[in-house]
Amino acid sequence: MRRRRTGAMSYAGALISVLILLATLTAYRCYAEDSGGLGAISGVVKYGGVGPSPRPLTITKDREACGNRPLYDQSLLVGRDQGLINAVVTIMDLTKGWPLKSRATVRFDQKGCQYIPHVAVFQAGETVVILNSDGILHNIHTESTVNPVIDLAQPGFKKQIRVSVAKPEIIKVTCDAHNWMEGWWYVASTPYYAITGNDGRYDIRGVPPGTYTVRVWQEKLGTESQKVVVRPGLATAADFTFKPLKNQAS
Repeated sequence: MRRRRTGAMSYAGALISVLILLATLTAYRCYAEDSGGLGAISGVVKYGGVGPSPRPLTITKDREACGNRPLYDQSLLVGRDQGLINAVVTIMDLTKGWPLKSRATVRFDQKGCQYIPHVAVFQAGETVVILNSDGILHNIHTESTVNPVIDLAQPGFKKQIRVSVAKPEIIKVTCDAHNWMEGWWYVASTPYYAITGNDGRYDIRGVPPGTYTVRVWQEKLGTESQKVVVRPGLATAADFTFKPLKNQAS
């Protein structure tokens, strides 16, 4: 029993490392075409406690596609030096400024019966390409309140669905066919945003000089905000630490 438990824990640790790497690879930041006369805001978002142990998800169907490896809850991932992963940082009161590079589409994949990325961040009005890499029936279902609800079946043969979200909103995404699948769309009102990587760091460049409110959102921990003054040609530090969850399982 001891060997089996040790092996399972080692596997869980390795899988969490892969999840952290995926979060890093899917982290994106907004950059200006030209930073002349502009500033930046950067920092680190931390979890103020010991990161929770990975919680395994119960796979109840489609085991060939979903259950060939353990899946773990991704709602609270803590990485290196207590860095909080998948926290979204936005400059709340800056909606226009220096022209930023725009992405034509945002990719949101259903792979291994998980959403990749777990948190997708994009600006209102952008197109989301929903992929089905599993080749089985999925159902994309948004729990929207500001935007119309999206509730679309996506059979295995339908590899892509394209949708757009017109208004800013933080939207939970689920799959009616697989009740353990959860992800998020952070639909921003501003192009000035970032999502933290495996060390909790973020970087938003091309910010016009001024005083702004910087807000951080994390799906289980809520939001934290602070005022920041940006000066021409300088990077301003804005660090955040979230209080740990009460009665956290270890």
